[in-house]
Amino acid sequence: MGERLLLVEDDARLAEMLSEYLGEAGFHVAVAPLAATALAKSPDDYDAVVLDLTLPDRDGLDVCRALRAKTDTPILMLTARGSATDRIVGLELGADDYLPKPFEPRELLARLRAILRRRAAPSAEKPLRFGALEIDRAAHVLRLRGEVCSVTSYQFALLVALAENAGRVLSRDFLMDLVKGETLEAFDRSIDVHVSRLRAAIEDDPRRPRRIITVRGSGYVFAKAQD
Repeated sequence: MGERLLLVEDDARLAEMLSEYLGEAGFHVAVAPLAATALAKSPDDYDAVVLDLTLPDRDGLDVCRALRAKTDTPILMLTARGSATDRIVGLELGADDYLPKPFEPRELLARLRAILRRRAAPSAEKPLRFGALEIDRAAHVLRLRGEVCSVTSYQFALLVALAENAGRVLSRDFLMDLVKGETLEAFDRSIDVHVSRLRAAIEDDPRRPRRIITVRGSGYVFAKAQD
């Protein structure tokens, strides 16, 4: 049985073309041409959401925020907007990845498969524990002092990559390769945005991080010793 995909796209021709292409790749695609249509559905009924940021009835960033408030289902944004700011805002609101228009359908497929692999990757290893922080790779759950922290699948995979290399400085490019598992275009600061979101979730004071430390000019290091 193929993965279920919610495609939020008001361009009927593009939606039809993507539905056919992704259908041939094994996805079961449901199309929502409006934000209201998408928000009326249960995102937990789908394995991933592809969300166009330019919708006729509501800004796609608002839709992204509303969806993330209800679910941790992966969200891939489609954007024709030229500003990197919109992409950064989308990531900060909880999107897992983005793809600028125009794009090749095969790149969309590759990104979707990368997102789903990260989410579904099994692990028989024990949870990683660093003081009050627990990273359960098998259950795909992050806890701080026993409380579940809400992060996207991309951010969880990024944290796992950092934690599995605790004490080692990792460059942004290296982290992108570890987390994406694909040679795909990404704007330079996307890792910084996701790290900022992770810090908001797991640091007592995100402005003075003690778990994910910036090494200026080099990248990030995950602290081995934590309270």
